[in-house]
Amino acid sequence: MPIQWFPGHMHSTRKAIAERMPEIDVVIELLDARLPGSSANPMLAELTRGKPALKVLNKQDLADPAATALWLAHYQAQPGTHALALDASATAPARRLIQACRDLAPLRGGMVKPMRVLICGIPNVGKSTLVNTLRGKRAAKTGDEAGITKAEQRIVLEDDFYLYDTPGMLWPRIAIEHSGYHLAASGAVGRNAYDDEEVALALLDRMLARHPDRLQSRYKLGDLSGLNDEAVLAEIGRKRAPLLAGGRPNLHKAAEIAMHDFRSAAWGAVTLESPEEFAQWAAAAQALDAERAAKQLARKQKKVPQRGGDHP
Repeated sequence: MPIQWFPGHMHSTRKAIAERMPEIDVVIELLDARLPGSSANPMLAELTRGKPALKVLNKQDLADPAATALWLAHYQAQPGTHALALDASATAPARRLIQACRDLAPLRGGMVKPMRVLICGIPNVGKSTLVNTLRGKRAAKTGDEAGITKAEQRIVLEDDFYLYDTPGMLWPRIAIEHSGYHLAASGAVGRNAYDDEEVALALLDRMLARHPDRLQSRYKLGDLSGLNDEAVLAEIGRKRAPLLAGGRPNLHKAAEIAMHDFRSAAWGAVTLESPEEFAQWAAAAQALDAERAAKQLARKQKKVPQRGGDHP
């Protein structure tokens, strides 16, 4: 089932960003290094089009370094874009963002033309943690759930450097199915918008394709070559959760364990997607949307009464 989550405050955020953009010099988009493609908001790309962009892959300590390097190269190749990876709680890398923004807008700076930077991203990607690190004190609320920040705030990082922090925002329709699962697994989507077992199965499917040895080691499993995601989830339930009546595995509890282990890096440093894979998913979603649109148009045309014939 497709995962969608777009609470009312995100409509307000979209409007606020659109109104703020004319005066913004550089846009920082914070991405999740474990899912850089899925955590890039296409609606933000549209709203911030034409502005110099700094793509920041946060949570790099939780992601596969080789995959992070591929994603950095992918974003660096885009015009008017710089990319770097960091852990939002580390002070020195965070402070380098200020100079990176100045490099992207060299004609801005000084009290006459202060640098104005917008920082945005999906929910629970670490924006508030990064803002607090940049300021060196608690300036924004943080928490391990989506939707903590509710309103824009302006933060003065240096005398001529203004940072506008915006609430985390998804987009009204997540067309790429993989992205929906990855966003839910990362905690970017509200808990009421997805089924734990469904998301855990998608996670395990990715891990079986990429790092089956991690699952074997974490849950003390045997040979996984003949097992699919459902079988592995059942094994996790048998190994880690109290059994239900009749000795049945508790799949819901197993799903919670699997998602917690992903989020806490108990599986090790994991990246769920590569630039090439994400491009394929996006192309497939675009083709499916085009097919649906063509079918809808055909149905509408079929319903329109045909004019013609002889009339008195």
